[in-house]
Formats: sequence, C-alpha cells, structure tokens
Amino acid sequence: MTLITRRSLLIAGTATAGAVLVPAASATAAPKETGKQITVGSGETYELSATTRVSRLTIAEGGKIAAPDGRSLSLTVDGVETGQLLTATGGTATLIQAGTYQGDVVLTVAEDNDVTYETLTFPFRQALYVDGDGVDRDKSVLAAMLGGKVTDALARDVSITSTGECFDGVFVQDAAYTLQRPTISLTGNGRCDFAGYGAAVVGDGSSTTLVLDGARISNKGVVRTGVIADDGANVVVKNSFVRARNGILPADYQATVETPYMESVPWMLGLDGNVRATNLIGKNSKATYLNSTVFSETWGALSVEGGSGLKLTAINSHVGNTGEYGYGTYAIGDATVRVLGSRFDVGSYATIIAGPAAVVHYGDSTRAAVAALNTELELGLSSAELAAVPVRNTVVNSGHFGYMFFGAGTLTLDGGTVINSERATFLNKGQQTAITVDGSQGARLSPRDGIILQMIELDDPGPVNVNGKMMNVGVYTEPTGDPAKDTTFDVTAVHTTDGAATFTSIKLEGDFYNGMRKGKNMVLTFEDSTVEGVISASEAKHRVSTIDSSTFYELGIVTNTVRAAVNNGAIVRLNSGSTWTVTGTSYLTSLTVAADAAVKAPQGRTLTATVDGTAAAVGPGTTLTGAITLTVA
Repeated sequence: MTLITRRSLLIAGTATAGAVLVPAASATAAPKETGKQITVGSGETYELSATTRVSRLTIAEGGKIAAPDGRSLSLTVDGVETGQLLTATGGTATLIQAGTYQGDVVLTVAEDNDVTYETLTFPFRQALYVDGDGVDRDKSVLAAMLGGKVTDALARDVSITSTGECFDGVFVQDAAYTLQRPTISLTGNGRCDFAGYGAAVVGDGSSTTLVLDGARISNKGVVRTGVIADDGANVVVKNSFVRARNGILPADYQATVETPYMESVPWMLGLDGNVRATNLIGKNSKATYLNSTVFSETWGALSVEGGSGLKLTAINSHVGNTGEYGYGTYAIGDATVRVLGSRFDVGSYATIIAGPAAVVHYGDSTRAAVAALNTELELGLSSAELAAVPVRNTVVNSGHFGYMFFGAGTLTLDGGTVINSERATFLNKGQQTAITVDGSQGARLSPRDGIILQMIELDDPGPVNVNGKMMNVGVYTEPTGDPAKDTTFDVTAVHTTDGAATFTSIKLEGDFYNGMRKGKNMVLTFEDSTVEGVISASEAKHRVSTIDSSTFYELGIVTNTVRAAVNNGAIVRLNSGSTWTVTGTSYLTSLTVAADAAVKAPQGRTLTATVDGTAAAVGPGTTLTGAITLTVA
C-alpha cells in the first residue's frame, strides 16, 4: 500500500491561535513480536499506552487490542480509519476486529471524548478535535487526516476517510473554526445522530461558530450523518456538497422511537430509510446552508430534531432525496425553518411540520432577506459575498405531498415560490394550522391530483410498549361506520385549534377537503384571489383498511366522498376581490361573500344553494350559516 507522505501533528506545547501543524516523526513502535509488527493471539489482550506505527498488525479471532482506561484506540491504514465495529447492536463501544492490516499502520491512542445523550454515553473518536484553545492533539486521530494545512483556526484541503464504524471526521467544541474545502468520506454505520456519533462534522456548544466552505461530504451507512449542529452551536455551510446514503441495519435491530437507540426513521411518517444528511439539535442551535447541495437517499435531508429555539435556513441551495421517500426539511417544537431561493427535489414532503409551535417560511432570496439573515444568524458574510448572492425564487418538486402537518405549526409561502406535488399540496393530519399563501409575486400551487388541502385524522398508529420499550410495531386500522356527532363542537364557528389557511392574490385550481371525524373545522380565507374547485366536508378513506411497516407508503393517501359535515365544518370566507367557481357539489357550514366577491358555476352551468334544506341566494354581500349545500347542474 502507498505510504502516507503528508501527516501532521501539533508542535509540542503550542496552543495559541494560528499554531501550524508540522509533519511528525514516526511514532515509536512497541510490538509484541517484532520491531515492525504487532501480533495478538487468540484469547490475548494487548494494551497500547501510546500511539504506535507498524507495518503489519495481526489480530487473531478472540484476540483484542485496546487502550488504557480513559483513552481510546483508533486504527488507520494508509491514512484511512478502518477495522472498528460496534460490539453490540444498541451498544456504544467499538472494537478493532480480528484480521491482518498491512501498510502504514498507525494505532492512535487518544484521550476520551465522551458525549452523553439522555441515558447513554458515547465514546467519540474523531480525526480532528477542536476546542477553545485550538486543535487538541490528545483528542484527535490526526493519522486519519491527509494533506492540506491545519491550524488552530482553520483546516484547509484536508481529506478524511473512514471505513470503520462510529468514527467522526471533525468535532468542534465551543470554538470558532473554519473548514475550507475538506473532503470527508465515511462508509460504514454510525450509531446515534441525536449525539452525532459517527457523523462527518459536529459543531457543539453555544460558543461554537463552525464554517464549512467548499466542503465535499459523502457518507454511506446507518445514521452516518453529514453535518450536526448541537447545543447552541452556529454552523454555516456554504458552497458545499453533502450526501448521505442508507446503510444496512444490524440483523437484530428493532425499530424504536426511543431516540438513544433510534437508527431508522419511524415508518409512521410515511417514510423509510436509516440516515439523514444533517441534523439540528439542542437548544438555540443554528444551521444555515448557502449555495450548497444537500441530499439524503431517503429519510431526510435537512432535519431538526428536538430541542428548542432552533433555526434552520437554506438559501439558494439544492436539497432533496435520491430515493422514492424522504423530506427536505423537518420542523418540530418551536423551530424556525426558512427556505429562500432554493430548489427542493423530494421524495415525499418539502417539510414535515411536527409542532407544536414550528414556524416555516418558503420564499425568495431577496437581497434584503439575505442581509437580514446575515445579521440575525451571524453568518459572517462580507459585503462582497452578500452582493454576489443571486436573487432566486424557491421551487419544490415532490413525488408525493407538498407539506405534511402531524403537529401544529405556521407555514408561509410567498414570493415566486412554486410547489409542484403529485398529491395534495397541504396534508393536515388533524392539526391546528396557520397556512398563508401570498401569490402577489407569482407564487403557484400545482398538485397533480388536483387537491390543494386535505384534512384527515392522524393515521400514525404510534409506537407500542414492548417489554418496557417503545417499538415501531403499531398498526393503523381504518375506522368503520359514521362518526358520532359531538354536540359540544360548533361546526359553524372558527376555533383557534382549527385547520386554517389564507390565500392572497393568487389563482387556485384544485379542491379542499375536510375529512376529519372528530371536532376540527377547515377554515379558508381568500383575499383578492380566484379559486376553481370543490370545497367540502368529506368522508376520507385510505386505499387499504390496515397499514403497518410493510405498507408505510399508504399513509396519508385517501379518497374523498363529499357529504354534509358531522364534526368537520368547512368555513369559507371570500373577502374583497375574490371569486369561487364551484366545480362540483360542496358541503359547507359557513360561507361569507364580500360585497365585491362572487360564487359562481363554470360557464354554461347553474349553481344552486340550500341551507338546512331551504333554497338560499349566494350573491355578493351574503353570509350563510348552517348545513350549506352548493350544487352545480
């Protein structure tokens, strides 16, 4: 194998900012057998107290090579971290596997970097560890970094490759650091992307500002995430490429929603997969992707998972999934997610909104908007960089739905945003929503199945307690029979918990259905807009009566039969300048028509209306309340 000709370690005793790494002399070997080799026999444990370089390492089955307590051991061959695998599914420890390793073999003994997440502590190993004092040589496996230049403030043109498990590329803890044009390739499984165990890059801590500029990250493996921002870190990724591909789950892995043990997406989201490209976690963490490409195979590209005060931003970026299922962004808790001037090519959803107070905005990358974010998010963009950012609109192409709510949230679409989806633009699974679409600058909604908004009961069966663990073995069963009338719920009134949407200055072609069985109204407001389609309460049914993990893709897909509301009111407000062209029978519970608004039938057809079975007029300036039926003949 080719010998490493460029390897760097910190100059002994240097900890000041800007200290340059220099080539190191070969580490002294302490072999068991000969001067250039280490051989570990079956049943033997060989402990290394210091970093050692040899030309050959042989470990027999049943043999073990280890570091002292409080230290970790990593193996590199010709600069590639390799050989290390988890000792058990759901465990945290790794061990160098039996076999023969030849070439430039370096066994690095480093200080532990233990990271605790909930009930587990993960023994991190990483090529480069940086803290407030700069590069920490004792916690870094610098033998896994090839080429380039490394200082206490930046690493430029370095290459990190791993074929073992649970090895991280770069870990930055409470420091300001820049990675310029790094190339990171990690193949093999990680273990926990809620902690970043096995990720390419982790920025951790409220004092961290980590900038990736021109990065190329390509990972393949279970939860082998590309970029993690945690615990208040500010991570800025620009001009970069991040890709994550699925791995192979351990044969005895059992799907769970218990996050310390989760290694695959909960299928109840209508998804599959076992790695997401990025994750944003903790409290007040920020992650921004500018002029970058971020793709996961399935699961998710830009994820937000737990925590509070999180801010995820994509500006002029290309985001999506290479597989059939997956999301572009995820919004949970009180996260703020902003997508400006970007293109999303997603398998399932542009964004999953999980609430309960998530705020999501898709719009244009105007100069004013980008400049404001530069200040708010402390992106550090210079005046020249800001001036060079093109003004673009956002385009979403989804193979399934546009946006899915399984938690409460606020969603705003404006500017020239275009949403193309095979199914409904908005899929609301029984949640309180505040959707606003402003078409004054050209925003458009184009659902191929002709449904703009679909409301249904939450069809997530949830996890099941199995021997004290929450496992993903639930089964969704379609309700049978008519829903019982809830006499305490007013289907004609607007409630704060309803599914609400407002459309301004836009032309809409498509249908709106409220297929809820329990008390929740669909409240639609149109301002200076035209809408052509059916708006109605409905009976919504899935294509199959039961859904489990083998048919996860059936979740959210329903057929509608329009019918009078039971507990699922349809409230329509046509404000100034709006027109609704009714294309088919529609059952409402409240209809308000402004003096300069109109409700009409398509050309050549006639519209009739009844309220509680009595004929009624629907001209300008009218308000109807009750069991309203609009019929086109």
